[in-house]
Amino acid sequence: MLSLCALTARAQLTIEITQGVDNPTRIAVVPMGWSGSSPLPEDVSSIISANLERSGQFDSVPRTSMLSFPSKESDVFYRDWRVMGTEFLLVGNIEERGGRYYATYSLFDVLGQRKVISNGKVDGGAGQLRDVAHHISDKVYEKITGIRGAFSTQILYVEAFQGTNQPDNFRLMLADADGARPRMLLESNEPLLSPAWSPDGRQVAYVSFETSRPAIFLQSLATGQREQLTNFTGLNGAPAFSPDGNKLAMVLSKDGNPEIYTLDLRTRQFTRVTNHYAIDTEPSWTADGKGVVFTSNRGGKPQIYQVTLASGRVERLTFDGEYNARGRVSLDGNTLVMVHQRNGVFHIAAQDLTTGTLRILTETNLDESPTIAPNGAMLLYATRFGGKGILAAVSLDAGTKYRLPSKQGDVREPSWSPFFN
Repeated sequence: MLSLCALTARAQLTIEITQGVDNPTRIAVVPMGWSGSSPLPEDVSSIISANLERSGQFDSVPRTSMLSFPSKESDVFYRDWRVMGTEFLLVGNIEERGGRYYATYSLFDVLGQRKVISNGKVDGGAGQLRDVAHHISDKVYEKITGIRGAFSTQILYVEAFQGTNQPDNFRLMLADADGARPRMLLESNEPLLSPAWSPDGRQVAYVSFETSRPAIFLQSLATGQREQLTNFTGLNGAPAFSPDGNKLAMVLSKDGNPEIYTLDLRTRQFTRVTNHYAIDTEPSWTADGKGVVFTSNRGGKPQIYQVTLASGRVERLTFDGEYNARGRVSLDGNTLVMVHQRNGVFHIAAQDLTTGTLRILTETNLDESPTIAPNGAMLLYATRFGGKGILAAVSLDAGTKYRLPSKQGDVREPSWSPFFN
């Protein structure tokens, strides 16, 4: 049984911050001014505060500690905030007109006694107040850190329900980057694997076993329309979009051995990329789209290699340890993240592609499926906690960590979206 859905799921991922940076920036996110007769459908300021704290870069002033609740510049007294060690102050106001909510906000440098964001504006419908909050979070984060915020992005993941007393059930889920507003895209009694975003955020590719063997599907997020792209005997797996969105890399064993192929989505032409007696799998693209990174045991143990598409030249990228797999390159092309085995335990690691230096990012067990945020600040991965499969996040400097456990099922196979504009 397989069904397409666009329904909001009851259970969502919840944030449990486990580690932040040593000296986070102290920020006060004052409750937005609001003159309506009934409470807002969403607490915008609370969402902003939670977003910034989740990044690990910020420490929010509790509302109970605030001496005042300014909503405009004339109400701001820097001395009141300075005595609490506040470095930045965010104030704003929300108005409702014709069923839409209009937010105006300003960010102040408390120590410098100056306004650094002046009367920012964003609006949305009643169901878009979380989007309003994420937008403001992105602007504040970027202004203070110099890095584009990724709070308005989304994540894909698979929920799996497997038990002895019930049929297996798998759901392809879409949610905000903070795990809120989960939506089910597809439900099946057969496994769903390897969801991947198109660079424009309009389509997803994934592997489904609904045809009794693995096949790669392409699905539109706007319409739910699906297209089966492969139907070969053997392996059909691990789809990955090229940076320009015109091709998919994948692993196929249609010629007898698992090899890396690309599919031109315009012409539907398959091109074989690797040709080796070893197992080549788990492709992903280099940042410039000129090469494909993949896992191979051609050296005896699983390691990560890169093939240049124009020449076919293959080079090995990883040498530290006996097992490195599932490589993903950051959008700036500087970092390779991977599943790395050390002392028999699988961790997530990051390797500087210039120096070759490798850093272990996670301390949990059975970590897998890393996916990098489009701003390169954080990555998501699948792990186990409390006997269940969950998602967890870690910054690329390993300074910030949090978990996104679900109240139902095992959660696995995360994929972080691109920026949407």
